[in-house]
Amino acid sequence: MRTGVIAKKVGMTRLFQEDGRHVPVTVLALDNCQVVSVRTPEVDGYTALQVGSGEAKQKNVAKPQREHFAKAQVPLKKQVAEFRVSDDAVLAVGSTIAASHFLPGQLVDITGHTQGKGFAGAMKRWGFGGMRATHGVSISHRAHGSTGNRQDPGRVFKGKKMAGHMGDRQRTQQNLEIVRTDDERGLIFVKGSVPGSKDSWLLVRDAVKVPLPEGVPFPGGILEDKATLHAEDAPAGMVDHAAEHEVHEQVTPEQQEELLHTQSAGAGDDTTPAVGDENNEAEGTAGGDESKES
Repeated sequence: MRTGVIAKKVGMTRLFQEDGRHVPVTVLALDNCQVVSVRTPEVDGYTALQVGSGEAKQKNVAKPQREHFAKAQVPLKKQVAEFRVSDDAVLAVGSTIAASHFLPGQLVDITGHTQGKGFAGAMKRWGFGGMRATHGVSISHRAHGSTGNRQDPGRVFKGKKMAGHMGDRQRTQQNLEIVRTDDERGLIFVKGSVPGSKDSWLLVRDAVKVPLPEGVPFPGGILEDKATLHAEDAPAGMVDHAAEHEVHEQVTPEQQEELLHTQSAGAGDDTTPAVGDENNEAEGTAGGDESKES
């Protein structure tokens, strides 16, 4: 059993498949999702991973939590959650979980708080039909009707469907399909809708009703450091200068050609005399003066 991740709901869009079909997807973003702590059977009685995501301000984090994050050597986290894992699926503290933790085509369970609707009537909240729109009903067309009984029991039973607060409940939507992942931007594209409004936090886990697909990263997909990747790919002696040779995406190919053309033109128009030319010019001037004197 692997760990889950904490993701933020960005919004919805669509992706085009190779056969031309477009799939409606929800975009989930991983905001530096890291392992903060490890629960062990010896100390806590069970095995789990505490995961944190987001970046919080210091003034919004209590001192005990600041010390907890400092001990793990991770930035202050805005959201923290705990995931039960098996003994062989424990990740090191400080590891950053990548979007490739999930594979395209894999099914996941997503937990979040549904959109809050405020105080709603019985028709909107429970789908009641309401009263008659004519004949005897006066200004009570959307009422839910009687709620109690007679003298016995003389009260309203608990759980009666009545008007009240609607939405903002924790719900888990199961067996949602992963369409695509993007490690570079930390995005997960899930087919269909997920509970919660935009910018809300969600818990994404492996589906419990279906087995894991083959090839899924175990114990988890870890995001490697970009500096480490450059160091592995670069030749010896060039690691320190890797930042100087990065390609800047802001410069277009047309601008690069114009820059090269300007540099080449400037090199061709250089009129600075060479050292030999200066000597020849000096000798010619001296010879001309001598001829004038004679």
